[in-house]
Amino acid sequence: MSEQALVDRPPRQRFAKAGRILGRIIREPLGAFGLTLVVIVVLSALFADVLTSYAPTKLAPAERFAPASLHHLLGTDHLGRDLFSRVLHGGRIALAIALGATGLSLVGGIVLGLIAGYGPRWLDNLMLLLFDAIKSFPTVMLALTLVTLTGPSLLAVLIVVVLVNVPGYARIIRTQTLVLKSAEHVMAARSMGASTARILTVHILPNVIGPILILASMDIPVVVAIEAGLSFLGLGVRPPMPSWGSILNDGFVNIRDSYWIVIAGGLPIILTTLGFTFLGETLRDVFDPRLKRRA
Repeated sequence: MSEQALVDRPPRQRFAKAGRILGRIIREPLGAFGLTLVVIVVLSALFADVLTSYAPTKLAPAERFAPASLHHLLGTDHLGRDLFSRVLHGGRIALAIALGATGLSLVGGIVLGLIAGYGPRWLDNLMLLLFDAIKSFPTVMLALTLVTLTGPSLLAVLIVVVLVNVPGYARIIRTQTLVLKSAEHVMAARSMGASTARILTVHILPNVIGPILILASMDIPVVVAIEAGLSFLGLGVRPPMPSWGSILNDGFVNIRDSYWIVIAGGLPIILTTLGFTFLGETLRDVFDPRLKRRA
């Protein structure tokens, strides 16, 4: 076998494995449906500027409460702003916060969970107390506290979501780390003089990160709902930036004048939640078929 073939083989194997996973997802009806919804939401957010000719913040008072038409596919709101444009650009904000907050929560949960699970007993108890203290605060109370200190902003939403999600990830990583801490390969590495950093990153982390990644994919719609809820209450994205939650709030305020604003704000939240939930459950079944058999 040539040297070039040896170099090309690992990437080909990775692509083949990814193709098999994608094929198993598509063969599942809910998985295919969820993947389709996720692709539509992501592409519509990425190409929002191409799919609509209206700026999401452009005011047109003369066209306020206009119903759906060829010019305004979802109609306009109480300020004459194009709802289709606001929904697409609101998707950018929702996905940016969901992916960013989930990623930061994942990193924080992994680091804290590894420290709690592999560290001394007193440090484990202290971190568990910290996790329980954070989880005891309702999300809305944390949001109100941060908004009082910093004002409504994307940063406030991001901080709230990260604080709420990190303890859950950290607890899962901690539990699995405690199990692997006494495993034979970890004890062998420790007896051979391996550093704590090497044991955590090489011998423990690869064995605990799989389940947490699946959980993170299923938490994305939860983050989307949190962002929309905070924006609905006026604690999230600051106007005039478009957000699904603020669009939904405008719809409820003006429900007697136009019902389509509520639909425009609520439908993308529902579709995004369904898409990521179905895709996450299918990924869980693909990577751990035992869960599907138990069901």
